[in-house]
Amino acid sequence: MRHHQKYSATLSMLCILLLSSTTESADSRQVFSSESSPWLRAVGKLQVPGQRYRDGHRSHYMEDCSATLVSNTTQHDANIIITAWHCIELYSDLSKPILFTALTRSGEPVKREALRLADGGGMHADWAILRLRRNISSQQIIALNVHPHIADPDRTVTMAGYSRDSGIGDSGETLTFDPACVIYHQQRSLGDTDCMAHKGASGGAVIQLSKSAEPLLCGVISQGNGEGRSTFVPVSKFRNAINLYLK
Repeated sequence: MRHHQKYSATLSMLCILLLSSTTESADSRQVFSSESSPWLRAVGKLQVPGQRYRDGHRSHYMEDCSATLVSNTTQHDANIIITAWHCIELYSDLSKPILFTALTRSGEPVKREALRLADGGGMHADWAILRLRRNISSQQIIALNVHPHIADPDRTVTMAGYSRDSGIGDSGETLTFDPACVIYHQQRSLGDTDCMAHKGASGGAVIQLSKSAEPLLCGVISQGNGEGRSTFVPVSKFRNAINLYLK
């Protein structure tokens, strides 16, 4: 009897460990392809040269993040991108450009230098607005419109960015997206979702489809723990600033 109980307990423990491992390894993201929604092409990779000072010494590094090309209903070309403040926090050497790279309709990469315009100034307002030195034509990439209100908590959102995980993110080389996430909590300064995102996706897009199926940028990815919990800054927090540069 004692042997049977010990065997049952061991079997139960193995089942728990297997279930836990399966849950942790589950990845709800998808890899962008030619069959994906075309509006995902507005999400690009952002490379920001930065400098750190420690013990009186300066070191250089490259911050890899994501950013989203936005426009308004009257523009045919676009030159404004949205990202996270912490992605450009340590950018100070203006001789080294910030680079935005996105995929065109034909699948070819288009690269543009970006200039810093405005930002929230800290993690409490983790957003930034940049202007591209040259416009991107709508024939190449259709920019996203900004959500006119706060995202509807009863509707799902999509998070997209260049996660630097070694799995399907391919160390930041591949655009991935979580297509149907739930908003757990949302206030003016921060939103919380069950989206899967890793480092590198910061600055990427949070998109919600309108009732007419129009993709609208409703937030910018701030953090993702790689375990199905990600936060974002709603565009309602800085929409007025965006509109200043879209005019």
